Amino acid sequence: MKQSESLVREIYKQEGYVYARSPEEIAQTFGFSHVARLASNENPFGPSPLAVAAAESALAGMHRYPDTTVSTLTSALRTYHGEFEFVTGVGMDGVIETCIRVLVNPGEKVVVSVPTFSFYGLAARAQGAEVLSVSRKEDFTINPEEIIQASRGAKITFLCTPNNPTGTVTPVEDIRTIARNIDGILFLDNAYVEFSDVDYRLLMNEFENIIIGRTLSKVFGLAGCRIGYAFVPAWLRPIYEKAATPFAVNILSAAAATGALSDQNYVNITIKHVKTWREKYHQQCRMPILPGGANFVMIDTSPMTGDECAEILARNGVIVRSCRSFPGLANHYIRVCIGEDWECEAFITEINKLC
Repeated sequence: MKQSESLVREIYKQEGYVYARSPEEIAQTFGFSHVARLASNENPFGPSPLAVAAAESALAGMHRYPDTTVSTLTSALRTYHGEFEFVTGVGMDGVIETCIRVLVNPGEKVVVSVPTFSFYGLAARAQGAEVLSVSRKEDFTINPEEIIQASRGAKITFLCTPNNPTGTVTPVEDIRTIARNIDGILFLDNAYVEFSDVDYRLLMNEFENIIIGRTLSKVFGLAGCRIGYAFVPAWLRPIYEKAATPFAVNILSAAAATGALSDQNYVNITIKHVKTWREKYHQQCRMPILPGGANFVMIDTSPMTGDECAEILARNGVIVRSCRSFPGLANHYIRVCIGEDWECEAFITEINKLC
């Protein structure tokens, strides 16, 4: 081993976040002019025209550093959601990292409900935390009492709802039970909540130990801008701002986000499209689909592995996500998001050939 490599922390010598194969790679490898992009839970419609116009207006200010508190964006968030306290970051990933930085000392415990988004555990271990995974039930719902017991002495407990990659929606009352009985903070990842029929926001008026993470990458169509935000208790906001990376949210992304938040019609069209196709997936796909409330579904591919199924679909111009890399999940699932009409139709055609 080179001396320089010996300086690297052990955690970064292991596997990091696993990305889906790129559309460009699939197209070039298998000879397609375009492919169905259904692996990354993106909004297929492009950004709102109001978001684009706001970003274009901000271009002339690129020579200036952004407002450190992104006050225009946080004001737009209050107009959209109500009088809550907000913090922002570079994607929800950035919000998660900063919350861990604020709250967790090396060696302290962080709890993660699995199977789920792998970044919670990766970010916590990078901070030196001890990560304890709590398995969901066979149907991927949670057992609140198991999470409560595991969270004794934990600084943060991560719970995603609708859950990535299963799509499972956790009832508000279960969240209330957990928040009422754990020692530390409950970080509720609501990246996909707009596509469900559940609203957790009013819990912020009941509890001082809940953080609700949100993103503009999904329903607002700004994945490339990397804008995450969170509802936080009032006591946490000034401390979060001390710990946050300076000028993390750039001028163009903040402007686009502010514009996007003013276009409710765009949001409504996206949600209607997702719910329509999610139901069609359930009706027309011959493989078992788990119930869920996100802009994707998780499908049981057994006896094939998720890797095998994803590879066959890729060879036929449809990119989906194998779920092998999700902690706590067997390798016979794929995750498939809702794309444009032609992409969804292509997926149903190709997946049904495998049954």
